[in-house]
Amino acid sequence: MTATRRSSQRTMPSQSWRRRPPPPRTRRRTRRRPSDVVEEEQKLLPEALPNGQAELLMERAAQNGSFTTQTAESTNEQKTRAEKKKNKKKKKAASKAEAEAEPEAAVSLPTHVWKLCNTSTGEDYIPCLDNEAAIKKLKTDIHYEHRERHCPSHPPTCLVPAPPSYKDPIRWPVSRSKIWYHNVPHTQLAEFKKRQNWVKVSGEYLTFPGGGTQFKTGGALHYIDLIQQAFPEVAWGRRSRVVLDVGCGVASFGGFMFERGVLTMSFAPKDEHEAQVQFALERGIPAISAVMGTKRLQFPSNVFDIVHCARCRVPWHINGGLLLLEVNRLVRPGGFFVWSATPVYQKLPEDVEIWGDMVKLTKAMCWEMVAKTRDTIDRVGLVVFRKPMSNHCYETRRQTEPPLCNPSDDPNAAWNISLRACMHRVPTDPSVRGSRWPQPWPERAEKVPYWLNSSQVGVYGKAAPEDFAADYAHWKKVVQNSYLAGMGIDWKSVRNVMDMRAVYGGLAAALRDMNVWVMNTVNIDSPDTLPVIYERGMFGIYHDWCESFSTYPRSYDLLHADHLFSKLKARCKVLPVLVEVDRILRPNGKLIVRDDKETVDEIVEGVRSMHWEVRMTVSKRKEAMLCARKTMWRPTEIEPG
Repeated sequence: MTATRRSSQRTMPSQSWRRRPPPPRTRRRTRRRPSDVVEEEQKLLPEALPNGQAELLMERAAQNGSFTTQTAESTNEQKTRAEKKKNKKKKKAASKAEAEAEPEAAVSLPTHVWKLCNTSTGEDYIPCLDNEAAIKKLKTDIHYEHRERHCPSHPPTCLVPAPPSYKDPIRWPVSRSKIWYHNVPHTQLAEFKKRQNWVKVSGEYLTFPGGGTQFKTGGALHYIDLIQQAFPEVAWGRRSRVVLDVGCGVASFGGFMFERGVLTMSFAPKDEHEAQVQFALERGIPAISAVMGTKRLQFPSNVFDIVHCARCRVPWHINGGLLLLEVNRLVRPGGFFVWSATPVYQKLPEDVEIWGDMVKLTKAMCWEMVAKTRDTIDRVGLVVFRKPMSNHCYETRRQTEPPLCNPSDDPNAAWNISLRACMHRVPTDPSVRGSRWPQPWPERAEKVPYWLNSSQVGVYGKAAPEDFAADYAHWKKVVQNSYLAGMGIDWKSVRNVMDMRAVYGGLAAALRDMNVWVMNTVNIDSPDTLPVIYERGMFGIYHDWCESFSTYPRSYDLLHADHLFSKLKARCKVLPVLVEVDRILRPNGKLIVRDDKETVDEIVEGVRSMHWEVRMTVSKRKEAMLCARKTMWRPTEIEPG
């Protein structure tokens, strides 16, 4: 390690972010590293690292406060189900999985020899979705089990190759209409859907007409406005802020929802429509690769204002309505399900039969059909159902199918929890989450959720409302005084952002006026604050960073990890997590790490070994921060087969 690299990790008394020249007597000509921004010894701006009030960044009441963890919720749910079924095999498998999860001996990041991953999916490798060995062992794929997560027992420590002619992505909003062909060089979907207006090949670009199968003449905005005209209570951008789009295709619906002040979580499986989610992310539209198969989606209950499905092929009506009941778990009481598939408006025998089954099922679920309309331009129809806000219908309905869930069934348990064909009761206590609709957007971004009260202890040890407010105030200062002004980041090139440890979503809230969207992730062993994030009009997902994230390589422009890596050390090695960071970050993308100095030093050495450009390292007492830029470098050697 050079003297410059060693000294860059010490706190220096400089008064600005600019390079401080050495004293005149010792000044000499030095060879600068070939980079846009040279790493220098810097003094931290006041809000960049914890001090005073900012100490709230350190969790103090995670286990004993008001928030449980997703691990606890899901584990308790799994245990309850296992006890009822007396399934000894499942208990044995869980014990085995727990043993395999024990952290192994630490691997020194700097001495690791990097190689390219040797996989059949090449540049598009998603470890937990492309685990061919695990998929081959499945007994059936009738419920899309092969599209669900099957993570390797040992996370990869190889690097994913980049497409040969990769370019910096086209900036938003132009990217909504076209992307570089060589960044996502797939034409199968364009050929397969050439009559349905999804995506087209046009020279060096892939273009997206903005319509799609369901709104190819009037366009997505016409279709979005049609929904509100059919049922004005939808109130895009005010009452309805957070939407889940099922079977999103290339996510044109979600991409144009930004025009109406709506944030849309789009998802689709990695299936025969290859690269649809990859197209969405390259366009700058939020999306994940997921499937409604046998497991619950990795979201809390009662959080989405609307769930939408346009011409998706999800068989809502079969298996006792199993998949529609998962929608029922996710949508808020009083929220809507918007369905515009062919059974709504076509009269083919199969469509008529499905429509009849859906009418019976939704009535049995106590959903109210509040609107049904047919568009005169695109010749498509849509129907809007509303979830009840009370339990009156459940208690007075004549039929018992689908049944109500057992009171012991935790609707918020979502990590590796099997679907169940039952309905959870609606919260009625006015102090419980889900009993009221959130504040209108954008007021809800700053309001303390009504169900957090002063008797509850927040993540950082304060009373929950104070905790929430202090977190937001802190991140507003950090963003304004450090991230926007002193990090050397060209925010015009940033669109897709991930907060790898989001807590209350303070970073996303502080960035809400920027031209970005933020995927907030809440680790499964962290306090379960994800419902707070949704209540604020933002979105996120549960995740275990000891595993791979369900997204394509090169998905994000900026990753933010606040005291994440140090917390993971007790459960998994840093090396595979850093490999995952490299996988999902775009070339020339930025990584910001805030953590204890020992951990940041380890990350610095790791990213340097991958030929990243370390733009800045600063430290104060035992805390440190890193800002690094991923380069185009890839190793030349390939892992053995």
